[in-house]
Amino acid sequence: MGASPTRISTPELRFEAWKALVWTVIVGLVMLAVYISHSLLVIFGAMVFASIIDGGSRLLSRVLPIGRGWRIGIVIAAGIGFIGWLSIFAGSQISQQAAEFPSIVENQTRQLFAWLREQGFQISIDSVQSMASQAVSGMGSITRALGGLLGGLATLALIVIIGIYVVAEPRLYERGVAWMLPKGRRDGFYDTASRMGYTMRRLMFGRIVGMVVEGIFTYVMLIGYGLVTGDTIPMAALLAILTGLLAFVPNIGAVISGVLMVLVGFSGGAQMGIYTIFVYFLVQNIDGYLVIPMIAKKTVDLAPALVLAMQLIMGILFGILGLFLADPLLAMIKVILEQRAKEKDEEDAAEIDAAAANAPSAHSLNDTSRETDPA
Repeated sequence: MGASPTRISTPELRFEAWKALVWTVIVGLVMLAVYISHSLLVIFGAMVFASIIDGGSRLLSRVLPIGRGWRIGIVIAAGIGFIGWLSIFAGSQISQQAAEFPSIVENQTRQLFAWLREQGFQISIDSVQSMASQAVSGMGSITRALGGLLGGLATLALIVIIGIYVVAEPRLYERGVAWMLPKGRRDGFYDTASRMGYTMRRLMFGRIVGMVVEGIFTYVMLIGYGLVTGDTIPMAALLAILTGLLAFVPNIGAVISGVLMVLVGFSGGAQMGIYTIFVYFLVQNIDGYLVIPMIAKKTVDLAPALVLAMQLIMGILFGILGLFLADPLLAMIKVILEQRAKEKDEEDAAEIDAAAANAPSAHSLNDTSRETDPA
């Protein structure tokens, strides 16, 4: 059929055309990643969920010498059982407390604003509600799409389903990604993936331990106040659950749970409010000075300011889902950068050793100079 009419004969022009094509493909991939960023975040959430299941399976392997599939099934069944217990046995009490919770928070907020106005501050509850609504509306189209209950449940279901598929056969997907890389980069990819999985499992283990400790300790302290004084703190179970769940989000979660606890506490009087402040600081100190340091030795060490900045950025871009996944995502980015720096250090050391081996020694140079010296 002869030469193609689209063939570029000039080598220089053909080279520039290939460069333009490569840059066009890169820009297109970046635009595609931005467009499907929410889907990519859901996939990353599934990886986080899979690491939790895999970590539980590895812990069970220390006491149950059974197959990995059976251990994964036990972990999933335990999670489903906990959710079922929470829905059946504690659902009615928590639902009643949840129905009363917004009114108590609103009443306490109004009382706080009234006290501030008495001190000379010009604060209106309507203006604060308007600012809050504007902040929520400014979270972007992705946040508004996830704002509904149906969207949140669908996203959670996708995370769970994809996570189960991944944890069932992790090597299958790992080999698939490695297959698309050049052969010289595959060993480095396997090392990085192994390190990322190890770090993610330890990070999630620390989060879950912190959630359980804070939830149980908060519930015991709130119930203990009622047993001692006879004046029960309202919504103890709901506050404990919220404290435990929000412990998954460092920094921001502790502040939100503390504010809610103190608002509910002051609804029962000044003494109860002061006690809830004491409980909040005690729980945070136990978690911050005992639980987290013990776990942080085996997990990635992240600077608090960096974590907070990442949470703010992810929260603005992706709402509550981005806020929950900001910390794991930052940890994975740090692992990738550390592994790349390690590879570059090894390459530099190899180049230095090669240069030293190829360089002639000073003794041989002296011998050569004496042989060539006419004297």
